[in-house]
Amino acid sequence: MGYIGKKPTNVPLTSADLADSIVTSAKILDDTIVDVDVNNVAATKLTGTIADARFPATLPAASGANLTSLPAASLTGTVADARISTLTSSKLTGALPAISGASLTGIAVTDWQSIVTGSTLTAVAGNGYWIDTTSNACTITLPASASNGDKIIFADYARNWGTNGIEIDSNGLNYQGDSDANTVEYGTDGTALHIVYSGATNGWIPTLDKAVDDVPTPPKNDEGIFGYGSVPNVGSAITNLVSNAGVVASDQAATTGTARNGLAGCEYGTGTAIFGFGGGPTAVTNLVSNAGVVASDTAGASGATARSSVGACSFGGDKGIFAFGASSDTTNLVSNTGVVASDVTTAGTARSTPGATEFGGDKGIFAFGYVNDNVNLSNLVSNTGVVASDTAGVGTARRRPGACKYGTDTAIIAYGHAASAPGTNLSNKVSNTGVVASDTGGVGTSRNGTPGCEYGQDKGIFAFGITATIQNMSNKVSNTGVVASDTSGVGTSRGYLAACSFN
Repeated sequence: MGYIGKKPTNVPLTSADLADSIVTSAKILDDTIVDVDVNNVAATKLTGTIADARFPATLPAASGANLTSLPAASLTGTVADARISTLTSSKLTGALPAISGASLTGIAVTDWQSIVTGSTLTAVAGNGYWIDTTSNACTITLPASASNGDKIIFADYARNWGTNGIEIDSNGLNYQGDSDANTVEYGTDGTALHIVYSGATNGWIPTLDKAVDDVPTPPKNDEGIFGYGSVPNVGSAITNLVSNAGVVASDQAATTGTARNGLAGCEYGTGTAIFGFGGGPTAVTNLVSNAGVVASDTAGASGATARSSVGACSFGGDKGIFAFGASSDTTNLVSNTGVVASDVTTAGTARSTPGATEFGGDKGIFAFGYVNDNVNLSNLVSNTGVVASDTAGVGTARRRPGACKYGTDTAIIAYGHAASAPGTNLSNKVSNTGVVASDTGGVGTSRNGTPGCEYGQDKGIFAFGITATIQNMSNKVSNTGVVASDTSGVGTSRGYLAACSFN
């Protein structure tokens, strides 16, 4: 049916009315179509893909009514950032295509840098920094100018800020309301520090400033083993297992390895342990399986000095360290597979017969010993196996004490040879930060050469030792560090032996 003159309004258009040959560009010029003409276009009329060329860069801001009904297929092309700068979430209720990286250029993202080991750092806003203070403290200089909302993150990479901390130089700007004339220091292991610039008045303000407590828990061993030692002055290769209830078993029938005394033992890996060094002197080691089986000798590592009267403890959750011995200031690390490394010189005073134990979950300590006379020095071991310089000790100076962990992350050093007697029953607790406490009046038979080890995951035990004669009694340590009275021992009496936990 045809029409004469102008087609009436409200009459539907047909396909023929919109044929390519009839609808020309001139008929849809920019100034001939207004918003109202497209406000009510049905979704079914826009099922095809609309190419970018049909949406010029000057496209005005879209209203919610323009977009709420568009199907996803109508937006398959890439829409430049400038064309969506004014869109709100309410205008995009349909499914959207994936957002490219270019679409996120305005969102702040922390740019983490390589691990910092130096003593100084010039920080840049927007960056995150792992600060490793294993070898030295670090002074951090903040930007000389900052904008509101600038942020910087610092994190204790090796959980060592308690030993070597960081100092913040705010570089002319305020820090938490104070001028940069004030000293800003952080010295707690595991600290995460997130600072944001708030403006000239208060300057940089920490939004996070706390130690991260959620660290992997090192394995806690359930059983122990005493091994080797003098009977009375000749080295033996005898071992005695300790159950998870603290019962010391009789001598193992088949023990391998070189008979000796003056050696030490520690844990490594997961549930395994190692005996090493000792009388001879020798650098021989013997691995202990997680079933308490002692392996045959492993020849000393190349570059490992043979010596006796050493100490040993674990560190880092799965590694160990032998240190000092025979007036030495030498250490040898033990990998998590039980491989003993060559010598490294320590920062501590060369001495023999120290006690050693882990503490704090992943660190260790060597304490007391002998240097021409008994001493009460101590040396902390970091969770990377670095031995610190001397800390003047407390408590009675003595040599050949025993030491072991108890509770969750604390330790105890007990017994030993004091100046006035060949044995003492004093003990000194070690806090989870490595602080050695003053003497606690002991219980049990006074003696020296009495090693200790962990058992039952949170308790300890000391056994054997020497007074005027060799002994085989034992003394349990509760999970609160209380030393019990003597339990009559089994097995061959001996002293100057070693102990460690396993399983």
